[in-house]
Amino acid sequence: MKKILAFAGSNSSVSLNHLLLSHVSERIQGHEIKLMKLTEYEFPMYSADHEKGKGIPLNVRIMKNLIDESDALVIAVNEHNGMVSAFFKNFLDWMSRADRNFLKDKKILLISTSPGARGGSSSLEYVKNILPRFGGQVIESFSFPSFNDNFQDNKVLNEVLDMGIEDVLTTFAHQIES
Repeated sequence: MKKILAFAGSNSSVSLNHLLLSHVSERIQGHEIKLMKLTEYEFPMYSADHEKGKGIPLNVRIMKNLIDESDALVIAVNEHNGMVSAFFKNFLDWMSRADRNFLKDKKILLISTSPGARGGSSSLEYVKNILPRFGGQVIESFSFPSFNDNFQDNKVLNEVLDMGIEDVLTTFAHQIES
């Protein structure tokens, strides 16, 4: 049994990505999954002056420990104007300052969604390309389009999208077990 940490890169109290993440996390069987909200940990806006004057914040060190204790991650990537949110970018900035290889040996499943037809695919691609710089191995990624049309009452309404989620979960499970 592997330990999986799951979180969304959103600070919205009504995050569509967190809803999708919760659904996806429930579908992962045979592993210990910790579903959390990054908003439970406050991070100041990153600046070199803040880091030099006050050091790495306690919540950054706590998150680093949570990641270190996990075998794999499931991250839901939100999108603001075609890019990751400032909230998630700030999280990545702090984590990389705590340890440049904060994702070393972590296998990662990335998911994203949005109300639009592209499903957050621009931010998903950005994160997919940046996480290996921090030592992470992105095993699978999945963009879920038109969230409001395709998801209701914790169910995927579109059969093709549901099969797509199942496919990436199967590959992810196989990779973290090997």
